[in-house]
Amino acid sequence: MAMSDMTESGSVRAPDTEKNLGDSGTRRGQGVRRGGGAPADRGRTTIADGVVEKIAGLAARDVVGVHAMGSGISRTFGAMRERVPGGSKSPTRGVKAEVGEVQTALDLEIVVDYGVSIADVAKDVRENVVAAVERMTGLEVVEVNIAVSDVKLPDEEEDEPESRLQ
Repeated sequence: MAMSDMTESGSVRAPDTEKNLGDSGTRRGQGVRRGGGAPADRGRTTIADGVVEKIAGLAARDVVGVHAMGSGISRTFGAMRERVPGGSKSPTRGVKAEVGEVQTALDLEIVVDYGVSIADVAKDVRENVVAAVERMTGLEVVEVNIAVSDVKLPDEEEDEPESRLQ
């Protein structure tokens, strides 16, 4: 081989015509790192409160026994918002998050179905919310406070206002 020599391991070695770079003795091609540290450690990631609130809200709604999220008033306004063209359900209704650099704390307000064990539903909501938020964000969930604001009776009508449009 004219331009490069084979080493014992079969890899190609560049000819000894490279110049030394400064006083460090480092040669080009020997894996010089730039930027300092692993690429994954360069920079900072911030997660907005609303992102954590959406994740927590969706995770809480997945639990059997959770009828709705939020207080009666927030559900009523939410129902009105959903009827406006372009409006949609808010996954953050009934969820408040405080997000720090490595930890988050959550407050949830839920409505449970009549007949379920509130203690079991609260435990399942906590487990589901903690698992989803920690898996998706990498933040440590330090607390999930749950306020049960209502119980949905089987014969009770929804709190949504009737549409005045015909």
